Amino acid sequence: MNYAIIIKVLGSLLLFEAIALLPPLAISFFTGGNDLKAFIYTIVLLIIVGFPTTKVSIKHKRVKARDALLIVTLGWIFVSFFGSLPFVFSRSIPSLVDAFFETVSGLTTTGATLINNIEVLPKGIIFWRSFMHWIGGMGILVLTIAILPAIGVGGYQIFKLESPGPIADKLVPRMKDTAKILYTLYIGLTILQTILLCFGGMSFFESLIHTFGTVGTGGFSSKNSSIGAYNSSYITYVISIFMIISGVNFPLYYEIYKGRWKSAIQNSELKLYLSIIAVSTLLITLNLYGKAYSSIFETFKHALFQVSSIITTTGYSTVDFDKWTGFSKSILFFLMFVGGSAGSTGGGIKVVRLLIMGKLVKREISKLLHPRAFIPIKLNGKIVSSDVVVSITSFFFLYMVIFAVGTLLISLEGIDFISSTSAVAATLGNIGPGFSMVGPTQNFSFFSPLSKIVFSLLMLFGRLELFAVFLFFVPEFWKNN
Repeated sequence: MNYAIIIKVLGSLLLFEAIALLPPLAISFFTGGNDLKAFIYTIVLLIIVGFPTTKVSIKHKRVKARDALLIVTLGWIFVSFFGSLPFVFSRSIPSLVDAFFETVSGLTTTGATLINNIEVLPKGIIFWRSFMHWIGGMGILVLTIAILPAIGVGGYQIFKLESPGPIADKLVPRMKDTAKILYTLYIGLTILQTILLCFGGMSFFESLIHTFGTVGTGGFSSKNSSIGAYNSSYITYVISIFMIISGVNFPLYYEIYKGRWKSAIQNSELKLYLSIIAVSTLLITLNLYGKAYSSIFETFKHALFQVSSIITTTGYSTVDFDKWTGFSKSILFFLMFVGGSAGSTGGGIKVVRLLIMGKLVKREISKLLHPRAFIPIKLNGKIVSSDVVVSITSFFFLYMVIFAVGTLLISLEGIDFISSTSAVAATLGNIGPGFSMVGPTQNFSFFSPLSKIVFSLLMLFGRLELFAVFLFFVPEFWKNN
């Protein structure tokens, strides 16, 4: 392994985190919060640890696959650890295990929380808690590549590991330019939604908080009752639309920008993604109308919001959907496994994987009728390589195994089946709230420290798409081949 480049990149990443802590530091300073020293201490520690490592001399600048795996895995662990320190130093979350859980939840855009009363926290901490969604949504290391060209050499390996989905393509030949294009789109959506939420009556601070949680598909709110606290149809629809937009494959927006509208609109994954949202919303609306809500418009509003929130793995809520009928809750539960599109900020298995798995099943059925026929799997008119198909099948199997093992581990605490399965599905899929004891009006504070560590690992597994973290525990990975 090229340990020199690994250390140098990780050091640069820690310095970037120190810069990312400046906005919440400024908010704490101007609001007179008691979290000011917490941010100062953390920034100083990051500089002390990060700055010397950036001075490491490197002979070979190429980042190979194993180097990238180590950079991505250690990078997320280190950033999560140092990102948890403001919570600990400010006593907002005194326990390091709890603070680490909250930070991993923020950076992986999960949105699962263990804080009982969010509204009493200092504003700097509230900002940092949601700002982590925005930072982690597009990928910490992808942003590092974009703003630090010096470590951009070989950055495509890092980009592939951080980009959610089975296929990660450059938009333009140079990796740092691809990262800049993605972040330009990301920042544009952030500015637009912030302005629209301000028009809806939110303060600028609250608009930023909820925009970070929307475009990053995270779900942390500054209100204990999430979006339901505003009781505004306008805000509900704005956030619903932007959650759906953020769950779309971001490179498609670049296709539209370049004038390739037809290619973008006819994208198979996009059509399936929007179809799932439409059908799920319709079914829940029909199921709840006259039972949970008397108005068809009210029913549709909440159905659209919760479907958009769950499939994009954002995790916001306008109502306590845990009180909905079993049919509607079942739809939401299944959507937890679907997730957003590849190349989006959403988590879950991803729509494109389910699409290809469906095509694989269709092909196997066809082969029963035509055993000698060559039937390639195609996506958007292109043949999907056998390597990608195998990778997707392996991913799906491993996802289910981790889900089952995680559920068994959590159930050792004596937690009921619905709570344990939905808690694991919500953390592994980077969703946030589940059902029953971890429903939208509850949190994860009652779990033991060991379970919180398990949940933290599940969130990292989900965000890094399983294999990057899994290989970290394989002995052969550490051998010098």
